[in-house]
Amino acid sequence: MKIIDWYILKRYLATFFVMLLLFVPIGIMVDVSEKVDKMIAREVPFDEIVNYYIDFTFYFASLLFPIFLFLSIIWFTSKLANNTEIVAILSSGISFRRFLYPYLMGASIIAVITFVMGMFIVPNASKGYNDFRYEYLKKNKNIRKTTNLYNQVNDNDFIYLSHFEPTNKIGRDFTLEHFENNELKYKISAASIRWIDKDSVYRLRNYMKRTIGGGNDIIETERRVDTVFPFNLDDLTPVSYIAETKNLFELNKFIEKERRKGSPNINRYLVVKYKRWSLPVSAFILTIIAVAVSSMKRRGGMGVNLALGISLAFIYIFFDKIFGTMAEQSGFPPLLAVSIPNIMFGILAAYLLKNAKR
Repeated sequence: MKIIDWYILKRYLATFFVMLLLFVPIGIMVDVSEKVDKMIAREVPFDEIVNYYIDFTFYFASLLFPIFLFLSIIWFTSKLANNTEIVAILSSGISFRRFLYPYLMGASIIAVITFVMGMFIVPNASKGYNDFRYEYLKKNKNIRKTTNLYNQVNDNDFIYLSHFEPTNKIGRDFTLEHFENNELKYKISAASIRWIDKDSVYRLRNYMKRTIGGGNDIIETERRVDTVFPFNLDDLTPVSYIAETKNLFELNKFIEKERRKGSPNINRYLVVKYKRWSLPVSAFILTIIAVAVSSMKRRGGMGVNLALGISLAFIYIFFDKIFGTMAEQSGFPPLLAVSIPNIMFGILAAYLLKNAKR
């Protein structure tokens, strides 16, 4: 069986990567046709465009991974069925489950690749992809502006901003309150706060600091003050896609920090975390379903298998998006939301495997 195992495994991996090479350029061409006018109008540097489409390649491949995997397996398995190769293999006395071994080996390899990419490569690509869109392609660059931000940055310090613009790194109506043993010790306020990259300091305009004394408060005022604070820009306002840009270790630390602060977006970050773990698992589930669906020689040929496979892949993505959004926008448990698509399709895979023709 080793010769057949290697034969199927090579076809599995080759077809998957060929599918990527076919569809990713199509995605790039579609994206270029939609955005080329804006790029020209805003005189985007050529090297920025090249970097954007490198990031786009990884982001796009990760986003449509279930479809690529489904189509590739159905494609070459249907060819095996149409050429009666599967009939010959099963007629030799090999069970259908034994026939699945090389497919599961291929799924293991794809799962490892998906895990490494999802945890370490795609986050960096997601950052470049989203930063480029907001910098050059969005009509209103202040779309990421956060209003009425109130945040606990550590055990003692609380900050407030009427709004903050990450693009310009400027906040308005800034207030910092410092507590010790549940008593307010001092309060800093300013009309604006701005991060200065060159000096790695915050610049405050119309600065005022009020230090609380027994009966006499001390008030200090300055027109402009450059200072440092025990928080960074992420503490001020994490952008909506911030979790997508962090690797495995950074994301765990970030979620723990946000949990301590009582962030209202914690479910959104947990959904991103759990999806990265669920994607490698889905490689096995989708592989079993695709083989069970396409191993039969159908009257309509390969087209029927492809249509069925595309439908199932889109249903999987649909449930993944629906339950992910539910977890982000409500109190629905993030782990359960991410697991439901895999549980549903896992049951479907077990049913199809049980009823597959030997």
